[in-house]
Amino acid sequence: MTQSKVVIYVLRRELRLSDNPIFHHLANPDSNHGFSHLLPVYVFPAQQIDLSGFVPEGSENPHPAPKSAVGGYARCGPYRAKFLAESVWDLKTSLQSNGSDLLVRVGTYKDAVKSLVEGLKAKECQVGAVWMTSHEGSEEKSDEKDVASFCASSGIDFKLWDDEKYFINDRDTGITDLNDLPDIFTTYRKQIEPLREKARKTLPVPEKGALPAYPDTDMIPSQQAPFRIPDTCEELVETVVRPVKNFLKNLPEFPEKAESSHPFKGGETLAQKRIDHLMMSGGMKSYKDTRNGLLGPEFSTKLSAYLAQGCVTARQIHHALVAYEDGSDTKYQGADGFGEGDNQGTETVRIELLWRDYMRLCHQKYGDKLFRIEGFNGKHTDYEGEDKKHGWKTANTSIALPGQEPDPEKVSAILARFNAGTTGMGLIDASQRELLHTGYTSNRARQNVASFLAKHLEIDWRYGAEWYEMLLVDYDVSSNWANWQYVAGVGNDPRGAARIFNPVKQAFDYDKDGAYVRAWVPEVADFENLENVFQAWTASKEDLKTAGLEDNVMVTDPIKPIKFNLDHKPSKVKKRPFFRKRGPKNRESHGSAESTGSSEGHSGSGSPDGSGGSNAGAESNGAAGGTDQAQQTSQGSSRSQSSSNHGGRSHSHHHNHHNNHYFHRGGNDYFRGRGGRGGGGGGHSSSQGYYSFGGNGGGGYRGGGGVRGGGGGGFRGRYAPPNGAPGGHHHHSEQQVTSQVQTDA
Repeated sequence: MTQSKVVIYVLRRELRLSDNPIFHHLANPDSNHGFSHLLPVYVFPAQQIDLSGFVPEGSENPHPAPKSAVGGYARCGPYRAKFLAESVWDLKTSLQSNGSDLLVRVGTYKDAVKSLVEGLKAKECQVGAVWMTSHEGSEEKSDEKDVASFCASSGIDFKLWDDEKYFINDRDTGITDLNDLPDIFTTYRKQIEPLREKARKTLPVPEKGALPAYPDTDMIPSQQAPFRIPDTCEELVETVVRPVKNFLKNLPEFPEKAESSHPFKGGETLAQKRIDHLMMSGGMKSYKDTRNGLLGPEFSTKLSAYLAQGCVTARQIHHALVAYEDGSDTKYQGADGFGEGDNQGTETVRIELLWRDYMRLCHQKYGDKLFRIEGFNGKHTDYEGEDKKHGWKTANTSIALPGQEPDPEKVSAILARFNAGTTGMGLIDASQRELLHTGYTSNRARQNVASFLAKHLEIDWRYGAEWYEMLLVDYDVSSNWANWQYVAGVGNDPRGAARIFNPVKQAFDYDKDGAYVRAWVPEVADFENLENVFQAWTASKEDLKTAGLEDNVMVTDPIKPIKFNLDHKPSKVKKRPFFRKRGPKNRESHGSAESTGSSEGHSGSGSPDGSGGSNAGAESNGAAGGTDQAQQTSQGSSRSQSSSNHGGRSHSHHHNHHNNHYFHRGGNDYFRGRGGRGGGGGGHSSSQGYYSFGGNGGGGYRGGGGVRGGGGGGFRGRYAPPNGAPGGHHHHSEQQVTSQVQTDA
């Protein structure tokens, strides 16, 4: 190999052979790239993956286990680690079948590249270039700069290729300056439409033998000590999963009657099979009608995890849809709707793919604001005249606002219950337990979980985003964090803080027979009354005794009980759904594709099916952790925020606390209305008499002329954040007051 010229291709989140610009370029005889050899390498990065499994017994891992900045959770949990390892090995197998191979390394990108360059040079192999694909994220950009800097100092060409796993190529959006990117998705979508005409063609799999030769194995330097690289896929999976397998103490047993909605393995091969299955099964055609499902693998595309790792591209999904719609690919012949043109299902999938694109563009536009507590818009609300940052509750004693109620210790305990799925709110607990056991939960559930933490509990939303980062199999940095911001009211949702999900009504709407909650929260499975299934504390003493739940914490101390009567209709009062900022009146409204949650929606990882938000076919991403971890301070990561991110906001002191229910918000200056100030007994409103959430006794409702007495009323007259939870001493009226707060009820 004396005359060899090697290009090192460092792969990250583009784990595929097809529709891969770099492989396509190197396999094209007309490209005149001049390289005799290609060394593809995948590095398990130390700042995101716990590498201790790669260290033999008796040796020490030089890299500390990576933890999130706010909650102290593992950066990558067992489900994504497994899916990632499977995806890496699938690409390795595909390259071997093509006459090449994939080298696996661990550590930092700079160290891995340096080791390879120096080792090849020692064997008289010239490294002509190092190539990477550009990815979003502060750590990702830092890695790119580190490798580029090393190459520059070593006289080696470095090239950063565009990431083309998205739906619409950046060059085709018409946006030349990111400052011109609309802050409302609907506006962006209208600029791009018609979607069916915009995607570029996909790139074929390189012909066998077309890629430059893989270097002789004896020329490639070994992995640096103390790490050892596994020899099989099974061993690699075990190696990356073992260090993070026990991420939660006392993890409950997998419920007997539950099953995973995401039983899929990683890799390009299975991604393509999944697309074909969705076409033939009718999953794509029915997507719009089924995407809000909660149980089973077929209610959404489940392509978000494949998109997140680049096992498949959005434009590959699009062109498969076109082949089905046009009837141009006979392998889809026989599928319902074959050759009949686009339909509502395929249209919705495209919108969700575009939402995923949009979350990435927002990440590009706002950079590290994605990880800041104040979010893209820099404030908690966009209500008229409200310019204060929100006093998010935190478990971190060093940054908690003075007089925070509940105090950091209690917030830490609440987070532990939120993560473990024992809040007492059935839909929330079912989703969190499903996530614990499978690494997946639906877009609809993700939206409710995010809203519950950020809007109902007013806890720093980043705990949730980090928990999802750890556990979601389909985690995507842009989709997850942008969708959590969206739901928390600090992102680019035009309704901001005004969008609140009522998890009880949502359960009645989307889990109509209670099958989902019963499956994942088996403690409540025997209740006949759905109200009891969705909130166990509402059950009678007799039913609680029969179920053995009299002393269960979900009954004795629900974190946020919500009074809800399915038959209770709100007064027909003309109301404004939310106040806009002063300025232009005609802001674009959002469609459902902009709700939060997952890649199936948008959240957590917007992608077809759930990785981030409300992407039609993508799902969301999010997170939470243990009690002691929750108190860790933000250090050592650009995905964190210090105390300066917590806005200065005064809080009231309640005169009475009921039964240790932590979240009596009667007094927080939360939502500003327009009318005169109503007031009342226990708990006084700090600041300017905003809407009072269930103070023990009085509490004012400023706006609409209505006065809200002691916890009564509620969102749209149906949602009453109660203080009279089970065993309470206060009984509140059920008066109907139309709130200025809009809930997605």
